[in-house]
Amino acid sequence: MTSTVDFQKPVETIKSLIALQTETLNKTVELQKKSGEELVNFFKAEAEKAKSLKTPEDIIKFNVEANTSLYNLLKAQGEAFTALASESGKTVMAEMQSFGK
Repeated sequence: MTSTVDFQKPVETIKSLIALQTETLNKTVELQKKSGEELVNFFKAEAEKAKSLKTPEDIIKFNVEANTSLYNLLKAQGEAFTALASESGKTVMAEMQSFGK
């Protein structure tokens, strides 16, 4: 007695997971590109501001404000990456659960 093995479902599962992985990598690359551009623009703007500093008090105030702004920028970027990771994880888990049905 011979039985045929159905490979269709495992193949579809693999295709689906590869598509999810590709989508996630594309989103990650775009997010990295956006983050890099934001950092470049931030430092260019701060360099322009620094040109007008005249007193030690101006320098200290500038330094505090620039560091606070940089912290907030990096925090927002980290939150964006965390959101992407969470979304991707939920999508993969939902996909994996659907395969078990």
